[in-house]
Amino acid sequence: MALTNSLFAALIISLLSFVGLIGLSLNKKFLKKIVLHLVSLSVGALLGGVFFHLLPELGEGGLSSTSSSAILFGLLLFFILEKFISWRHCHHETTKDHPHPVAISNFIGDGLHNLLDGLMIAAAFSTSTTLGISTTIAIAFHEIPQEIGDFGIFLYAGYSIPKALFLNFLSALFSLLGVALFFILGQRATNLESLILPLLIGSFLYIAGSDLIPELKKETAPKKNIAQFFFISLGLLFMFLLP
Repeated sequence: MALTNSLFAALIISLLSFVGLIGLSLNKKFLKKIVLHLVSLSVGALLGGVFFHLLPELGEGGLSSTSSSAILFGLLLFFILEKFISWRHCHHETTKDHPHPVAISNFIGDGLHNLLDGLMIAAAFSTSTTLGISTTIAIAFHEIPQEIGDFGIFLYAGYSIPKALFLNFLSALFSLLGVALFFILGQRATNLESLILPLLIGSFLYIAGSDLIPELKKETAPKKNIAQFFFISLGLLFMFLLP
């Protein structure tokens, strides 16, 4: 049952790669506005997932130094991944014959990120269905604005719309590979989910605190600040109300 739920959840996450098409039908000003609302919602969902579901689950048997160290490792792991993804720069002009390396880096980085998402979804569903659902929802909220951005990167790199969609979807499918990898490894390693759940907590905290909140801080207008707080609270409330 956990395998079926994990594969279904990972497939839903993968299909979100097509939301990039939405960006083509919206003007830039409106797109920026709704993306910031989605980012705010993502912050609430990620933090709510950590503090309302993941930490209570992890702390049921007492929070050990091993678990807290794994949370710290999760934070550092995503910092290292981001550094690795963006270390190369190209000084050639972007053309159809010379796609910008940022697209290649983005594909590799996003694929690896999605692989980890699949591992974490599988670990969550292996612990409990509720934890799996809350984790999938938190990841989905984060994926929507990210996939719009990733699709834009592929277009900026000189790829056609069909090819950009294909590459975005291909990298998203790595989440299914992550699910499969978890259950293959799970047959050989005991309590694998207890090792991955702290990494999930660390990754959620890193994404919310390092990637998303700094984006929101760029907006200083009072009305926009109120809107951000509203959508963060909405994300928290949504996660809190999950059974």
